[in-house]
Amino acid sequence: MTAEEFEEFYAHAVRRLTGQLYVMLGDLQEAQDVVQEAFVRAWSRRGRLVKEAAPEAWIRTVAWRLAVRRWHGRRRSEQAWQRHGGAPPAAAPDPGSVVLVEALKGLSPQQRRTVALHYICDLSVEQIAAETGQSTGTVKTHLSRGRAALADRLQDPRTQEAHGD
Repeated sequence: MTAEEFEEFYAHAVRRLTGQLYVMLGDLQEAQDVVQEAFVRAWSRRGRLVKEAAPEAWIRTVAWRLAVRRWHGRRRSEQAWQRHGGAPPAAAPDPGSVVLVEALKGLSPQQRRTVALHYICDLSVEQIAAETGQSTGTVKTHLSRGRAALADRLQDPRTQEAHGD
């Protein structure tokens, strides 16, 4: 991929990928950071990236892996804070958070990623399996459990009142 082709790819894909990672991660700043870092890594490999070989999937996978590494690092930091008297108080959650993203945060990271890849990225079960390295059966299980959990979390209270629940 030439520099010009890469710049065009970036211009067309960065917002979509950031949105997809936002849904997967539940944190817009984190999504922006890992997508940008993934694009930086892709830039150095642009000669090996081919438009027909799904460079968007490569970026998405790299961004996801970067986020997972950051989670592990944060968990180690939190454990260190706890050993040394606790972390400073956390800021209150942003009141403007999107309901769907909040509901997705209740899913396991793998379920959240699978649901986002299927419903936000429009990937098939087979494509998700190829991108994540999971079997199609595991992908289907994550989708099924994720949908069931989201159905519980996303019920409209007005609908429940009308039905006497």
